Amino acid sequence: MSHPLVSVLIPFKNTESFLPECIESIINQTYKHWEVLIVDDGSIDNSFKVVEQYAKKDERIKLLRNNGEGIIQALQLAFKYAKGTFITRMDSDDIMPNNKLEVLTKLLMEYGQKHVAVGQVKYFSKNGVGPGYKSYEKWLNNLVQTGSNYTEIYKECVIPSPCWMVYKSDLIACDAFNPDIYPEDYDLTFRFYKHGYKCIPCNQILHYWRDYSTRTSRTHIHYAYNHFTTLKTKHFIDIDYNVNKTLVVWGAGNKGKIAAKIFLKRGIPFEWICNNPNKIGKSIYGKPMQPFDKLKQIKNSQSIITVANKKAQKEIRQYFNELGLKPVKDYVFFC
Repeated sequence: MSHPLVSVLIPFKNTESFLPECIESIINQTYKHWEVLIVDDGSIDNSFKVVEQYAKKDERIKLLRNNGEGIIQALQLAFKYAKGTFITRMDSDDIMPNNKLEVLTKLLMEYGQKHVAVGQVKYFSKNGVGPGYKSYEKWLNNLVQTGSNYTEIYKECVIPSPCWMVYKSDLIACDAFNPDIYPEDYDLTFRFYKHGYKCIPCNQILHYWRDYSTRTSRTHIHYAYNHFTTLKTKHFIDIDYNVNKTLVVWGAGNKGKIAAKIFLKRGIPFEWICNNPNKIGKSIYGKPMQPFDKLKQIKNSQSIITVANKKAQKEIRQYFNELGLKPVKDYVFFC
């Protein structure tokens, strides 16, 4: 049995207290044919020294300094030096179960190229995991278990950034890490989707995701909702927008307005509807706001839903079902 080299790409910045657990979880993997390309993204604590000690003891760990700034440039540098047939990512504050690389490698070898090996995730925190993260974890793991990740790709990032593995050639084919687009993990997920890479079902927890108040995804502006909505809208236009259908935007909150601005800037015509009686009949950006039942008058529609209220979402789904409309083909939820 062959043992392809797996390159693990890890950007880090000021995570000295978490790095030992992270690195040791890789060293303790049952699958031993790996290399770590770990890049210091401008740490001002002792993170570099912590990693340096591990690199001196294990030649598979290659320590680099980011010449630029930010996760994307750190990943670009790591990828430049990666020699593996397979590529995966890891966050410097997280932990791998000891069979992670073995399971993902076996899945990729079984299914072949143009597939993404993914695993289930579990959040942990010394202060306890909040209901929002528990809900996301459950939702994500349900998708991973069936390999149906892309069915809800416009709702949230459906492939966790530190828990995937692909062929290096497939990463190159989808131009991974080259565009300076944040959030980079969500952008990469859309690239996998656009290139038709299928997600391999997995029923095992293969990543322990640490949550804490200063985690980058919680604090950095690159991971704010406006970046997510902009990313979703642009990829929707590029991948799933059907010019032969009438585009309908649902919701006039911040997310709906961000999407509407992009459509207007691109010269893409759309109808705009909402369920807020205070807004119906008024105009935003020169577009009249219309009630939900307007959809019955629109033949061959394609809707994006930016309504965040869960009760309203259920009502909208039921309404679409009554009209015989299908997910992705006829509508996508943006939240």
